[in-house]
Amino acid sequence: MIYNLQTLGIEAINAMQEDMLREVRRYDSVVLLSPTGSGKTLGYLLPVVERMTPGNVPTVLVLVPSRELAMQSRDVAAKLSSELKVYACYGGRAAMDEHRAMRNLAPNMIIGTPGRVLDHMRKDNFDYSSIDTLVIDEFDKSLELGFRQQMSDILAMLPSVRKRILLSATDSQDIPAFVGVDNVRRLDYLAGHSSDYAERIRQYMLRSPEKDKLETLGHLLCSMGSSSSIVFLNYREAVDRVYQFLCKAGFCAVSFHGAMEQKDRERALFRFRSGCANILVSTDLAARGLDIDNVENIIHYHLPQTMDVYTHRIGRTARWDREGVSYLILGPEENVDKLEALADMETIPVPSATRVPVSQWETLYIGRGKKDKVGKVDIVGFLSKTGGLASGQIGSISVFPSWSFVAVERRCLPQLMPRIKGQKIKGQRTIIEPIRQ
Repeated sequence: MIYNLQTLGIEAINAMQEDMLREVRRYDSVVLLSPTGSGKTLGYLLPVVERMTPGNVPTVLVLVPSRELAMQSRDVAAKLSSELKVYACYGGRAAMDEHRAMRNLAPNMIIGTPGRVLDHMRKDNFDYSSIDTLVIDEFDKSLELGFRQQMSDILAMLPSVRKRILLSATDSQDIPAFVGVDNVRRLDYLAGHSSDYAERIRQYMLRSPEKDKLETLGHLLCSMGSSSSIVFLNYREAVDRVYQFLCKAGFCAVSFHGAMEQKDRERALFRFRSGCANILVSTDLAARGLDIDNVENIIHYHLPQTMDVYTHRIGRTARWDREGVSYLILGPEENVDKLEALADMETIPVPSATRVPVSQWETLYIGRGKKDKVGKVDIVGFLSKTGGLASGQIGSISVFPSWSFVAVERRCLPQLMPRIKGQKIKGQRTIIEPIRQ
C-alpha cells in the first residue's frame, strides 16, 4: 500500500522510524522502546501500511490504552495513506453506532481500546479471522492488570496473527506469554535519553508554604503568562477542585479525566490545543498518548507515584526537539525520598506574580457536524461571509459527527454573535454559542 509523508507535513523520517521499517520487514516480533514525542505512531504505521494491500476486511489491529490515543492514531493513519480505511473504536459512545459505521466503512485497519475491541469481537461485529498484524501501543499500560484479561481474551481469538509490534516510552521486562512474542527484535532508544531530557527540559522544585498548594499554583501560573501548561494531579476529585479554583480566579483552564463524558473530554482538548485555554488540569490520563504541540510547562501538583509516571508526564513537553520546563510543587511535609532521581532538582522560590493572563481565543460551539454534511470549509465561509471575520480571526476548527468547535478571536465576539444569531449554516439552522468553561 502506498503512503505519503507530505500529508503529515513530514519531509523525511527519523533514524528510529528507518530502523522500524527495516526490522519489521525482517522479524515477526518487534518491541520498540522510544521516548514520548519521538514519532512512535509513525514508527509502526510506516512498516505496517507498507505491507498492507487494499481490501474490505481488517488485517491490522492496533490496541491502545485510551480513547484519545485511538483517535489520534486513526487521524495519523488516515492522513498517511489514501488507500487505508481505518476505524477507531472506544468507550464513551454506543457500540451499536460503531458497528454500523464499521459495516459501512469496511475498514482494513482497526484501532481501539481493549474493552471495546473485545466487545465487538465477541459480538462478531467485524471479521477478525483475517487479522495478521497486531500492534500494542503503550504496552506497559495496555498489559497492566486492569487490561490483562481483556488482552488475553483478544489474542486467544486471533488465530492468523503473524506479525506483532509492541511500543512503549518506558522499559518493561514483563511481557506475558499470551502475547506470543517469539524471536523478538528489541529496539531501545531510551538509553541516554535522560541526559537528553536534562538538556531540553529544565526541572525545578518549589515549596508551598501551605499544605494546600492552590495559592502557590496560582502564583506560578501567573508568572508563566499565556504559555501552555499541564497541571498533573493523582485524583479526579482533586482535578475538579483545582480546576474550579483556577476558573474562579479568572484563569483560562480546562479539566480532563476519565470520569468525564466523551464530548466534554473532546471539548477540553480542543480548547487546550487551539489556545482558547492555556491550562489543562488533568490526572495521569493526559500523560500518555496525547499529541499536543508546544506544551511549554509541566506542573506536578501531586507527586508522581513512580519515576515512570514522571517520565510520561514530562514527555508531554519538549516534543520533537523543542524545549520545556517541569515544576514539582511540594507541600511543607512532602519529600522526594521515593523518587531518588529527583533529589538533586534545583529548588526555586515561589513567584510573586499575581496578574492572571487572558487568552486571545475563545471557542464557539456549532450544533452541526459531519452527519449534516458540514465541514471546515463551510464553517470558515459562514464565519467570513455572515459573521464578517477575517481569515486571521478564525483559528482551529474540529468537526465531529454531530457538532463542531471553532476558535475565534475573543475581541470579535461582541460583534460576531449578533451577526450569526439565528442564521443558517449550509442551509441549516443550528445552535451557535461560545464555550467559556
